Formats: sequence, structure tokens, C-alpha cells
Amino acid sequence: MSVRLKLTLSYAGFLMLAGALLLAAVWLFVLRYVPDRAMLIGAEDLPSRSVFPIRSRLLEVFAPRAAAVLAFLLLFGLVGGWLLAGRMLAPLTRITDAARLATNGSLAHRIRLPGRKDEFRELADAFDAMLVRLEAHVAEQQRFAANASHELRTPLAISKTLLDVARADPHHDTGELIARLHAVNSRAIDLTEALLLLSRADQRSFTREHVDLSLLAEEATETLLPLAEKHGVTVETCGDITPTVGSPTLLLQLTTNLVHNAIVHNLPEKGTVWVNTSVRPETVVLTVENTGEKLTPELASTLTAPFQRGTERIHTDHAGVGLGLAIVKTIAQAHDGTLTLTPRSAGGISITVELPRSPQRSART
Repeated sequence: MSVRLKLTLSYAGFLMLAGALLLAAVWLFVLRYVPDRAMLIGAEDLPSRSVFPIRSRLLEVFAPRAAAVLAFLLLFGLVGGWLLAGRMLAPLTRITDAARLATNGSLAHRIRLPGRKDEFRELADAFDAMLVRLEAHVAEQQRFAANASHELRTPLAISKTLLDVARADPHHDTGELIARLHAVNSRAIDLTEALLLLSRADQRSFTREHVDLSLLAEEATETLLPLAEKHGVTVETCGDITPTVGSPTLLLQLTTNLVHNAIVHNLPEKGTVWVNTSVRPETVVLTVENTGEKLTPELASTLTAPFQRGTERIHTDHAGVGLGLAIVKTIAQAHDGTLTLTPRSAGGISITVELPRSPQRSART
């Protein structure tokens, strides 16, 4: 049976029960006190043609009419219950239709249920909010797939061109060809590994351990010191012990990406990078700031998009594959954290990662 039919039968059943209880109350509190035989006392004082009702006579008159009332209540309960159930379930029908449209791929449809805020209105609003997030996620995945296809096609096309040139000119310098092919293939490998890392972090398929974020920041800084010296950038680190729970490998990748971006996207000379860790009552914070060109808040908000490289798409030895901050954002979200990008008034940017604090403090070793 449908929900509407079940509600209709329920309404009619309760109405019949209420009528039966009312008739039973009439019997218990009225008819039971009516005598079954008429008793005449002082008949000479009574007017002629007086009527003396008795219980059996009243039952003969009352029973058919009570049955007729119950039949009317049953019919009224079925018709009224059917109409009332249909009216009550109308919002659910709209939600079901919207779910069918979403199943067929129409994510732009919204219910926008009118009326007062009740349970159905809350369900419709929650469904609309889910559709908004789902539509944005699908659009982001489509853009990501298109960008990834383009980025992967570029090194393959370059490799094919280089091989075609070598085939057409057998006397071409093979050393230069090998060097260029090596660089192109290295870039393709880096992009593929970045895509795999991004997928792994997005699926949260990793083991959580107790981690000191400050130790990871020191390790990433020490690893990237040669790159900082090459770019003439000074790296300054400070902070507290920052215990959290997560994947040490992914969190190290997060920290390394932040420090790497801060070094590469800096002033041409005498740039500075500040790496700081701090502890709050319920969270731990990693902040990476750098000097550099002035950025607008609008531009800063787009830097976490995949294959976004600041003001232009550059291709240098350390330009990366355009997934650095996208990976950072995904890793932070996979660890129930947040990523905040704030342009500095003097130039450069301040990036803050806030993660849940571990209830168990980890000691330095």
C-alpha cells in the first residue's frame, strides 16, 4: 500500500474508534440508568397519554441510528483522509520529482518549497543545498578532468614532435633530443603522481597517526633550503609543538607544497619566507607567508583551483604542475581542516592551514 492509502486508513480508523468510544460513553452514562420496565406511581396525578421510555425501546431506536452514524464516519474518514493525506504528502511528491530529475542528470533543478518552515520544508531546503554542492562538485570535476587531459596531452604532443623531428633528421643531435625528452617525461611523471596523490587524499584512503606538524614543517624547510638558496630566498621558521592526527606522508606533502610555492613565487632577489606553527584550544595552525607581488583577494581565492599558477601559466624548472595548492586544500579537507589564503598588504601571501588538535600531545624526539 502507498503511504497515502495507509494514512487514509489510519485517519478513518481513528475516526471510527472515536465514534465508537462516544457511543459507548452514551451507553455507559445514559442508557444504562434507564429502567427496563415502566413503573407507574400515583397514576391518577399523571396527565393522559404520558410516554415512559424503557431501555429496550431506546436501544431499538438508538442502535440503527448509531450504525448509520458510524457508517457516515467511515465514509467521511475515508474521503477526508484521502484528501488530507494527499495535501500533506504534496511536498514529498515535489521532492521525489526533484530526486528523479537529479538522477537523470538535471542538477540545476531546485525545489524551493514555499510555505512555513516545517519538516517537509527543512527536507526540501536540505535537498536543495545538497544539489547546489553536488552541482558545484560535478562542475569542478569536469573542469579538472578537462584540465588534466590538456596537461597530460601537452607533454605527449611535445614528445611526439621531438620524435618526428629526430626521425626526419637522423643526424640531429641526439644528446639534446634525449635531454628534452627526459625533461618532458619528468614533467608528465610529476603530473601523474600529483593526480594520484590528489585522488588518494580526496578519497581519505590513508592511515591516521599522531603527528607533530612542527616537525614536518622543519623537515620540509630543510629539504627545500637548496632551492631557497638558489632563488636568493631566506626561510625563517618558528613555532610550538603542534600535535594532530593524520597521515604523516600527506601532511609532509602539504607542508612541502606550501614552502615550495612560497619560495618559487617570491621576489626576484632577497625574498623571505616565514613558516610558523601555533596551538589553539582545539586546533593546530601552520602559517606560511612570503614576500612577492601584491595580489588581489579575488586572485588569491582562485589559487587553490587545479592548474592555477597565479597571474600566468609559467613553465620553468620549478613551476610545478599547477596542482600544489589544490593538493594542499584537498589534504587539509581530508584531515577535517581548513585552508585560508590572505594577500599581504606589503606583497606576497599568507596561507594558513588549521587542523584539529590531537588530544594526546606528541613529544619531540
